[in-house]
Amino acid sequence: MIYLDSAATSFFRPPEVLEAVAGAMTSFGNPSRGGCGPSLLASRTVFQAREALNRLFDGDGPEQVAFTANSTESLNLAIKGLLKPGELAVSTIMEHNSVLRPLYEMEGQGAKLLLAGCDEKGRLLYEDLEEKIRRGAKLAVVTHASNVTGNRNDLRRIGKICRETGTLLIVDASQTAGIFPISMKEDNIDVVCFTGHKSLMGPQGTGGLCVRKGVEIRPLLSGGSGILTFEKEHPSAMPVRLEAGTLNTHGIAGLLAGVRYLMEEERWKNFQEKELRLAELFYRELKDCPKFIFYGDPAGGLRVPVISLNLREEDSGEVSDWLFHEYGICTRPGGHCAPLMHEFFHTERQGMVRFSFSHGNTEEEVRRAAAALREMTEQ
Repeated sequence: MIYLDSAATSFFRPPEVLEAVAGAMTSFGNPSRGGCGPSLLASRTVFQAREALNRLFDGDGPEQVAFTANSTESLNLAIKGLLKPGELAVSTIMEHNSVLRPLYEMEGQGAKLLLAGCDEKGRLLYEDLEEKIRRGAKLAVVTHASNVTGNRNDLRRIGKICRETGTLLIVDASQTAGIFPISMKEDNIDVVCFTGHKSLMGPQGTGGLCVRKGVEIRPLLSGGSGILTFEKEHPSAMPVRLEAGTLNTHGIAGLLAGVRYLMEEERWKNFQEKELRLAELFYRELKDCPKFIFYGDPAGGLRVPVISLNLREEDSGEVSDWLFHEYGICTRPGGHCAPLMHEFFHTERQGMVRFSFSHGNTEEEVRRAAAALREMTEQ
């Protein structure tokens, strides 16, 4: 099998992650729910994970990292917890439904929404984004990179605009956390929303958000917290403010192991370099074939290791099916939960076939995938 679907979820996890999850399953109690050894061990691991993620995102402290199940939950928390009826939110047509649907929901409750556009290659029009933000936006929600085209946005440029206008900046880091550097301080980011199961190489069902101090997000849930039992209201201090109920500590242990693995000897730099090189090789192998339609800016500088294409008018699902059943190549067809990008490229019905690369892939695998596609053009 050749796994080229890492933008959906990581397949190449280090043994340390598996060992951490298994160890937690057999040794952890419930964090913040007692003073016995298993409970304290879980509490220490959760805190260490907060510390590691705070360093990763250059945040304001481990207490500003709250855990969720995924980016979707994190983005719902941030958007619904910061935006009120009558206030303006600005986003882009590059966004995943994890951003769009909460914004549409808030729009239905009286908030206002403006979406910045893209150029012909699906690259963000920064001037359009700035013009919309300067209309008095309460917050801007922007993906760090499109999961469809692989185009990456300049967070520092966006953060500068937001800081000048007093607009809160929420970043969807689903496609970049762990493999591309993000500095909340230098990029003027107020909230980073991340998932654990992609480039961070943690288990599915892990994620969170890193919140700048002074930014108060209204919680979506209330309930058990392990502290202030006799208070009628959920605790207001971070991070428990955004964490009601028992955390996925077994998953968080695996996530911590993934983050440590990436940060050790700055492995993420080598992984980033390799993944981008593989994506570039794949594009070079196919770019001169007129039967392929590429989307986005695959030869551009601001990229993540994602290449999306179509073969003439062939349905993307049929192409992806053929690749798997004939060659064991795993890809992602369809709409990728990003409807506005597909509307922009007029691929609502056809979809696209997405190839996304990992440090676990090899050049030989990439060449075999390209050869399989070329063979399909000869059918």
